[in-house]
Amino acid sequence: MEVLGIDLTALLPFILIGFAAQLVDGALGMAFGVICNTLLVGLLGVPPALASQRVHVVECFTTATSGISHLLNGNIDKALFARLVIPGVIGGVTGAYLLSSIDASVVKPFVLIYLAGIGIYLLVRGLFYPPKQKVAKHVAPLGLVGGFLDAAGGGGWGPVVTSNLLIQGADPRKVVGTVNSAEFFLTVAVSATFIFHLGVADLAGATLGLLIGGIVAAPIGAFAAKHFSPKLMLILVGIVLTVTSAYGVWTAWG
Repeated sequence: MEVLGIDLTALLPFILIGFAAQLVDGALGMAFGVICNTLLVGLLGVPPALASQRVHVVECFTTATSGISHLLNGNIDKALFARLVIPGVIGGVTGAYLLSSIDASVVKPFVLIYLAGIGIYLLVRGLFYPPKQKVAKHVAPLGLVGGFLDAAGGGGWGPVVTSNLLIQGADPRKVVGTVNSAEFFLTVAVSATFIFHLGVADLAGATLGLLIGGIVAAPIGAFAAKHFSPKLMLILVGIVLTVTSAYGVWTAWG
């Protein structure tokens, strides 16, 4: 089936992945990149660097919308933003460069192991939700590591940075708004790095599918956020990511 010269049948798997990922992300405020990359790499066999490139290009649009919304609602902590965004961009560019420069067949299992680790982390966080309150520390190193893992794994900025800051006791509203807003600059930098190294020849179709799915799911995810328990959603996401990534590792090495 073609619309305006675009084969929607070929885009369908990517539309479904974008839809599922944005549905969860809209309900939890995290995990769009992780879910997209896990399904692209683990189930569809997309090379890790190309999968991460596609995810980050789509996130340029979704994070821009999110950042503007948080800015208008006063959800951004300017000091926290400044401490996160520069280290995050540095880590992201470094991760994208390294992922673009090595053999995809070699790095794929390790990327999937990382994603499985994120899944286990989210599962544990869900089981022990809500976390104990502590004073937030080491913001810049967290941004550096979060940016690197986000680029290298195709996602993880939200789960790693947001969850860590919340566990440390920072204001949840400010954390979500600030981390999401900083993510826009991270995704632009990472996307530019991937495009520089990989080009755009294999980008358009799959990225369009992810974008369509994400846009369609956005209002549904926002509705779900008001009706589903964060504890339950974190547990479900953790299980899905862990099982899917473990299957990908088993396929790659088995």
